[in-house]
Amino acid sequence: MISESKELKDELFRRKLRRYGAEKGSIIPLLQAAQEIYSYVSEEAVSMISESTKIPQSSIFGVATFYKQFRLKPVGKHIIKVCQGTACHVNGSKEIMKAVEDHLSVKEDENTKDGMFTLLSVACLGCCSLSPAVMIDDETYGKLTPDAIREILDSYRKTEGEEK
Repeated sequence: MISESKELKDELFRRKLRRYGAEKGSIIPLLQAAQEIYSYVSEEAVSMISESTKIPQSSIFGVATFYKQFRLKPVGKHIIKVCQGTACHVNGSKEIMKAVEDHLSVKEDENTKDGMFTLLSVACLGCCSLSPAVMIDDETYGKLTPDAIREILDSYRKTEGEEK
């Protein structure tokens, strides 16, 4: 996710549109670019892709909703992925998910009211030896307990408070 002004983001996206817009098979790279730049695929981005590629918006939305990688609503500053793979499930991922939901007052696939976190459930993070595991942004946390995940989340909040 790029954290510049909307004008700069729009310019970056227009460059991608100029680069890929006329190419056959450009929808997925353009959707990926929109998500990278804006953090999600907005209706405005779909409209811009449609205009550039001459492909109907409905077809673009069809692609965006078919692939789970694309988000159609804004996400929080930090994305929390709670692993639900077999090893994590056996070792308490349900309790970890519940601890996150209760601690942040958020449900799966939702953002916290302050926009700091988005909570996701994922099939597998690929780190079974660390189960139960959670990934926050690009950082993996393993061998978690409900108390441990609450402390980790509090450390993110504390860090955010210090940056202000």
